[in-house]
Amino acid sequence: MKSTDALFPIADKKPTKLEKHGDIRIDNYFWMRLSDEQKNAEIKDAQTEKVIRYLEEENEYYKAITKDTKSFQEDLFEEMKGRIKEDDSSVPYEDNGYFYITRYETGNQYPIFCRKKGNLKAEEVVLFNVNEMAKDFDYYQLGGLNVSPNNKLVVFATDTVSRRQYFLRIKNLETGEIYEDVIENTTGGSVWANDNKTIFYTKKDPVTLRSVKIYRHVLGTPTSEDVEVYHEKDETFGTYVAKSKSNKYILIGSYSTVSTESQYLDADNPTGSFTVIQPRERDLEYSVSHFKDHFYLLTNKDKATNFKLMKTPVNNTGKENWIDVIPHREDTLLEDFSIFKEYLVLEERTNGLNKIRIKRWDKTDDYYLPFTEETYSVGVYANPNFNTDTIRYSYNSFTTPSSVIDFNMSKKTKDVKKEQEVLGGKFKKENYTSKRVWATARDGKKVAISLVYHKETKLNKNTPILQYAYGSYGYTIPDSFSSTRLSLLDRGFVYALAHIRGSEYLGREWYEDGKMLNKKNTFNDFIDCSHFLIDNNFTSPKHLYAMGGSAGGLLMGTIVNMNPELYNGIIASVPFVDVISTMLDESIPLTTGEYDEWGNPNEKEYYEYIKSYSPYDQVTAKEYPNILVTTGFHDSQVQYWEPAKWVAKLRDVKKDNNLLLLDTNMEAGHGGASGRFDSLKETAKMYTFFLALEGKISNLKIKS
Repeated sequence: MKSTDALFPIADKKPTKLEKHGDIRIDNYFWMRLSDEQKNAEIKDAQTEKVIRYLEEENEYYKAITKDTKSFQEDLFEEMKGRIKEDDSSVPYEDNGYFYITRYETGNQYPIFCRKKGNLKAEEVVLFNVNEMAKDFDYYQLGGLNVSPNNKLVVFATDTVSRRQYFLRIKNLETGEIYEDVIENTTGGSVWANDNKTIFYTKKDPVTLRSVKIYRHVLGTPTSEDVEVYHEKDETFGTYVAKSKSNKYILIGSYSTVSTESQYLDADNPTGSFTVIQPRERDLEYSVSHFKDHFYLLTNKDKATNFKLMKTPVNNTGKENWIDVIPHREDTLLEDFSIFKEYLVLEERTNGLNKIRIKRWDKTDDYYLPFTEETYSVGVYANPNFNTDTIRYSYNSFTTPSSVIDFNMSKKTKDVKKEQEVLGGKFKKENYTSKRVWATARDGKKVAISLVYHKETKLNKNTPILQYAYGSYGYTIPDSFSSTRLSLLDRGFVYALAHIRGSEYLGREWYEDGKMLNKKNTFNDFIDCSHFLIDNNFTSPKHLYAMGGSAGGLLMGTIVNMNPELYNGIIASVPFVDVISTMLDESIPLTTGEYDEWGNPNEKEYYEYIKSYSPYDQVTAKEYPNILVTTGFHDSQVQYWEPAKWVAKLRDVKKDNNLLLLDTNMEAGHGGASGRFDSLKETAKMYTFFLALEGKISNLKIKS
């Protein structure tokens, strides 16, 4: 893989003057931006053809540079695919008298959704075979499956473009008929009223894709007659509709980064009016669950930074009537809760590790499930039944494949329903080591780094390490198992997950300290973790690699501007790199709803701060590491032109001969390919980039 094997594309410069707060920026590549109308037009205009031609030239350059690794990519894909049980199926879960199962068949890319009535010995009924549905599409996503209370109908959502704009349809499960009702431009979610004929759904703004309106649809009526029941007019908020686990209430939620509001309606009265639980207030967040005559609220009320659980009477929901159920704790983040007839189940995080706590309502028992590994990931899921003593949770770690476990809360016994199979005969848990180390950031904060590597890998200055992070929106990346990652570990790589600020790894304050005017802490933490790994002889700059996607791609763009000398190579996937221009453009999806994440650059203080780290704006004439950038032409989250412009500018000014590659999937969006095997091919391409830089391609021997 050599940068001299082909001539890289040189993008035209067409200077565009951008002015704000008296500050002038010249964007030479602003012309790369296309509207959705231009992209989707039958006949392409000259600008569209030019942009597509440039992206295709970059793709051809990528192929030319990596042609000597093509065979290895294919071998790596087969290796990763060979670890996957192709004819696999999910653990069945019971809901309203039926057992639901998702299964895959050998050779097929997509799932088959099935159910059985009454017991698992009953005849299987296929609800959807996505392989058949997807056969005429380059991209296909089925989601939002929502069965009616009487089990006779199901709402389903499809996306064939990868812009997360879903069509809703309804299928009769008794006759197999798919009704003529087609609802366009939705979030994909829906809610049934208890009458089995009324559904509520959320529509998006067609330009910004903001979730903006809730509608009511009645079966058999034209969708043009659907009734708008709620319009979220605040452009910094989105909205959604859900149903309480008790099936008693329809809930409309409105959300921004720092504030929420919920309304409720009796599900037996779908044409009634919604009642606000607590009007929105700046910096007040709450999510709602229903139990008996109370709403239960996960909230940060009363400056409960790490959140607490409160309750309020259904008939008197104002915040003055909220009382504590689980008080706020300085050292523990309350992430979620689940309500059962006899039990309250809490999902908590302390010192970075998530826990499951079980409490009886009658206060006769209160305990935590025991977990012994130093790093792991656990979460409660798929528990639709209210009247049960059993909860289902998932458990995995860097070295332990994912397990689905049913736990009897009364008997305190567990039943491992399934553990992920890793095929190929080479994986043994005991061959891998995982641990946490703590780096000291420049301001004295301790930042955890979770490591996993093959037991035969020695940690020294010649050890290749792939350092990964995200660091935004409070999202905490779990220390979870990956069978594909074994292809790196078995070739001597260490995987290092840096739990930097911007996540909630160490509680809500960890997030608050990595957003808005504290955003640079995110980048500093990642770089300081890199220094820690180098200074402690875990690796060296010649063998340190970095990777991140979306907001993690912003992280990649920033660190290579700040400290390019620390890394031999980086991959920035669907990277958010033109931050200042995007946050100034209210027509772009996500912008207005993210002012409380990044800041509103219409205010000078935030403009100057964002510009000071925005990767595209901070590219300068210096040496950069080897860089691979990936994007999707139909991406609705981070528009393709951000990485395309970034690469063009880097090509123009950088002072090195290192690799700079742009790989655009012309058929996909933010999430990449839709098929399970196609997504593996994308992973194989990225892993090949690191392995080639590290000189590992010639040695295909896998450690046992």
